[in-house]
Amino acid sequence: MTTSDTGRGFAEDAPVFVISVAAELAGMHAQTLRQYDRLGLVSPGRTPGGGRRYSPRDVELLREVQRLSQEDGVNLAGIKRIIDLESRVESLQVRVTELLHELEVSETRRIAAESAVAATYRRDLVPRTSGSALVVWRPSS
Repeated sequence: MTTSDTGRGFAEDAPVFVISVAAELAGMHAQTLRQYDRLGLVSPGRTPGGGRRYSPRDVELLREVQRLSQEDGVNLAGIKRIIDLESRVESLQVRVTELLHELEVSETRRIAAESAVAATYRRDLVPRTSGSALVVWRPSS
């Protein structure tokens, strides 16, 4: 859930618009918003009394539903699928970012651990690589 400011003084996910205002902003009839809610296309927030409250993000989604329907000729089932897939892609992108950050932190820790181990080596126990002679040890019998 994003908390970026819309420039209107509230977050884009803040449920602030009653259905009549959201319908006007989206250029639709309030009954259309109710239908889209029933179909699961746009799911507004709810007040304790059950009233719908739409966020600026919901209004943008309503406009996109209208565009897909009217300009691209996509049916409502197709629009729902598109919305679901876009939501899934967004979630996966967030997860990829999280995993990349975790990988970066792990790599930094690994490098630090390797450096710490290397610093503890006793130089007299480290094999010398300057010579190339091979010595075979045989126990005396």
